[in-house]
Amino acid sequence: MHMIRMDNGLIKLKQMEFLKKLTDEQVAEYVRTENPEAYGEIMQRYQAKLIRYANYLIRNDTEAADVVQGSLIKAFANLNSFDAKKKFSSWIYRIVHNEAINILSKRKNELPILEDMDFENNDNIEADFVREETRAEVHDCLSKMSLLYAEPLSLHFLEGRSYDEISDILRLPISTIGTRINRAKVLMKKICQKIKK
Repeated sequence: MHMIRMDNGLIKLKQMEFLKKLTDEQVAEYVRTENPEAYGEIMQRYQAKLIRYANYLIRNDTEAADVVQGSLIKAFANLNSFDAKKKFSSWIYRIVHNEAINILSKRKNELPILEDMDFENNDNIEADFVREETRAEVHDCLSKMSLLYAEPLSLHFLEGRSYDEISDILRLPISTIGTRINRAKVLMKKICQKIKK
């Protein structure tokens, strides 16, 4: 009996190692055709990134987490509609984008975001404060910018997405993405300079 549990643990460990070596598209295909439980690998890879992205869009930590949770469930339920020839990341970001836009269209007023800092580790209080202050300044500048420009800028510089991926996520031509990012950089500079004065 003890041997069986150990074998199951070994099987799960080998499966985890196996999944780590696969691309996102391969994991999605494996979840779809072999083992739905392997979806946990996708969640592990994407949850934090998607929450950060959703938070840039809707500027509320709790709502961002809810959007991502709903999006991950929706992605799992609709995994059969995913085209494995395309990038999985673009597909999942598009789902989060749509869910966030739905939330934004339902609410009129936005509340300011309050972030917690780590005061337990006294050695890092100053570094945490500077990092939080910088993050807040960037977030403040982005919040004063139209979503039309803030979203592609956030996706490219804060999420590390390529123009191709952003094009897939926002369903816009690559040239439009490039134009919006360039305009957003100019706008960001102006906004941040005004804030600092």
